[in-house]
Amino acid sequence: MTIRVVIADDHALLAGTFRMLIESADDMQVVGVAETGRQAIDTARATQPDVVLMDIRMPDLDGLAATQEICHDDALRATRVLILTTFELDEYVARALRAGASGFLGKDVAPEELLRAIRTIAAGDTLLSPAATRTLIARFLARPETDNPAIDTLDVLTAREREVVALVAEGLSNEAIAERMYVSPLTIRTHVQRAMTKLGARHRAQLVVIAFQSGLVRVEPPR
Repeated sequence: MTIRVVIADDHALLAGTFRMLIESADDMQVVGVAETGRQAIDTARATQPDVVLMDIRMPDLDGLAATQEICHDDALRATRVLILTTFELDEYVARALRAGASGFLGKDVAPEELLRAIRTIAAGDTLLSPAATRTLIARFLARPETDNPAIDTLDVLTAREREVVALVAEGLSNEAIAERMYVSPLTIRTHVQRAMTKLGARHRAQLVVIAFQSGLVRVEPPR
């Protein structure tokens, strides 16, 4: 199956580089390029891509607002957003994860890693860059928040589902979780899907956010 990709970046040279790289892969196709956040939304609605590569800083409407609209559009439920930025913008990335982005990478990513990331996001399998993601969430998502609804919503999960969600937040794949829990990957996939349904999460990235926000998983703050 061909993975359909939209590139949203106002730097024409960089967008062109990404396009050439993606179209060099036999299993990918660029179906649209946008230079603003508003164009990204319109292009996504017109082309129904599997993945949107989203820059954060763009004119008209920034990538955070565009991500929010795409991830909350019922007509685009099958579309995943991959943030491409620098780790210096980690607070923006954390906000993008809250908005529903499936993951993020730095713009200096190696070509093969970007292609692998697109495949991973398209498959809806796992959050990208677990180590960097944990650092971001430790700094920006794990802070106590007043009246955080995620804390109460964990009550809808079974004990096993909570255990699985905690391991998802550690950045583990279904296969790795299955090996640790001595069950099949299919069983873990079922637990993940049930947890997502109960918590109203569209994908695993949102499960990670909920796990840290609720205190289900805790990490030491960066020094």
